[in-house]
Amino acid sequence: MTMQLDETTSSRAEELVAWAAGFGPVLREHAEAHDREGSWVAESFDALRAGGMLSLPVPTELGGMGATIREIALVDRELARHCGSTALAISMHHHVTAFTAWRWRRDLPGAEATLRRVAGNETVLVSTGGGDFTSPRGRAVKVDGGYRVSGRKQFCSQSPVGSVMSTMFTFDDPEQSLRVLNLAVPFGEGVTVHDNWDTMGMRGTASNDVTIDDVFVPEERVLANRPHGVIDPPLQVIASIAFPIISAVYLGVAESAAAAAIEAARERAESPVVQRQVGLMRHRLRVAEWALEGALAVVGDDPAPSTETFAAVMAMKREIALAGVEVCDLALEIAGGRGYFKGSPIERAYRDVRGAKLHPLNPEDTLVHAGRLTLGLPCDVN
Repeated sequence: MTMQLDETTSSRAEELVAWAAGFGPVLREHAEAHDREGSWVAESFDALRAGGMLSLPVPTELGGMGATIREIALVDRELARHCGSTALAISMHHHVTAFTAWRWRRDLPGAEATLRRVAGNETVLVSTGGGDFTSPRGRAVKVDGGYRVSGRKQFCSQSPVGSVMSTMFTFDDPEQSLRVLNLAVPFGEGVTVHDNWDTMGMRGTASNDVTIDDVFVPEERVLANRPHGVIDPPLQVIASIAFPIISAVYLGVAESAAAAAIEAARERAESPVVQRQVGLMRHRLRVAEWALEGALAVVGDDPAPSTETFAAVMAMKREIALAGVEVCDLALEIAGGRGYFKGSPIERAYRDVRGAKLHPLNPEDTLVHAGRLTLGLPCDVN
């Protein structure tokens, strides 16, 4: 499944999406069993890893595929059409890797070494940003040469295979009051993965809690020192890269439900009610796709910190979250009883897509943030 990109191709994105679709059979083969068991999608992840998927965002200069943010989003959207859990899990590695590439382009410390390890299939990056965001769980204490960190992190997707955790801790700085430290913490001594991911949807992501107990992190592994409770410039960049990729996964999940429902509806295609429902699904998916493409255009290939860009990405995320839920609701209505059974891709998508609302900012907070920004009020505190 490995591939070499032809830089002269008329559509690199289409080539990458076709490559991602080639993983579809193995993802579909194992999706239902892992969803039923609530177990890690091991076979699917192994196939992606063996096929070079980990290195998708790594710059070509460092041995990767050099995919843009848009290309990564489209690849993960395609993977989600086959297995939402696998796509969401790999999207967490992808967005952290893409942000590391952003840091590499600015010659920031540690970025090149990390990217080379990812390109060599040695390192899987785990993110806790959604669970931490502006007010992280856990504390950092200053010691000689760095910090000692402790805390229990949630929503650590692909934790069974994680190598390094990109995470955050609250640091009580005597001179600057509360701060947020972005750190890279290796999985190893002092790090415990809890087998406690048992949820309604995205059950194969193994987004377990991870406890970090008094782990030393050297100064050079501090990626950012930010104000506490604030959507500051580094977090604006992280969100601008991460959430188009993550949201694309949920769009792919909704598209999978729609495809299954349309197939189920063909025997009742003459019904005006079915026609309207299918038309509404198509409408909602098209507008959601426009939202994704619009946000990706605003973000570009190398985003700068921007409150406006952050707001645009959040608006896109809200649209996909709401559209995804509505589309999966409609799909279940169209398919009827057969879609209600366990093992149905519609039933799985119906549950998986609801995770879209839980990533920050949630749909209501997104509107408040947009309103405050428009009115010229402070809007950087979550």
